[in-house]
Amino acid sequence: MMTFRKSEDRGRTQLDWLDSRHSFSFGDYRDPAYMSFGDLRVINEDTIKGGGGFPPHPHQDMEIVTYVLSGALQHRDSLGNGSVIRPDRIQRMSAGTGMVHAEFNASHDQPLHLLQIWITPSQPGLAPSYEEKDIDPRAIANKFVRIAAPDPLQTEVRLVQDAEIWAARFDRSEEAIHMLAPGRRAWVQVARGAVEIGSHALHAGDAVSVNDVDRVTVRAGEPAEILLFDLA
Repeated sequence: MMTFRKSEDRGRTQLDWLDSRHSFSFGDYRDPAYMSFGDLRVINEDTIKGGGGFPPHPHQDMEIVTYVLSGALQHRDSLGNGSVIRPDRIQRMSAGTGMVHAEFNASHDQPLHLLQIWITPSQPGLAPSYEEKDIDPRAIANKFVRIAAPDPLQTEVRLVQDAEIWAARFDRSEEAIHMLAPGRRAWVQVARGAVEIGSHALHAGDAVSVNDVDRVTVRAGEPAEILLFDLA
């Protein structure tokens, strides 16, 4: 079974420096039908104006993954980490018992476009941790490649949950298939461009939840970028 969620049906927060779209309930946006999808709690698509950003704020007991689509994100946290994250790099924070971080657009005049993802961890009260990994654009070209998992390879970040994140970036007409093990389900988020899943056309910001099937087939007819969440 597939359930489609159109971009325009998401929640929205607008500030003078931020335009944020919420796939699930977040902040002042509440939708009982979209509180989460299993352990996938948040997918926020943020566009941050030059010089804008989130001042230091705390998190606890959440796996937080940031995926930059364009621009550059300046990150600092209470663990002493400080870096600039750009496309083709994935960032993961396990907030655990608690950490404070700040996120800003590293540019004063160019917008920053990113997805921030929250996944509920399998264990509360763990020590906070942080990592970043490069994503090889050749590896994710026109096929799904895993970029986050509880048992990560060297090129993947670790999640404290039975959840995986897969990415695909299409630069031509192509079909990519992701197999789902029995009992698994998926959330597919279109980050950029347009694709077809089944007989449905999806555009940037659209998503589909997938249950009780053994595969997800995505067809692209133009440049597009997809994240797929494989969940228990």
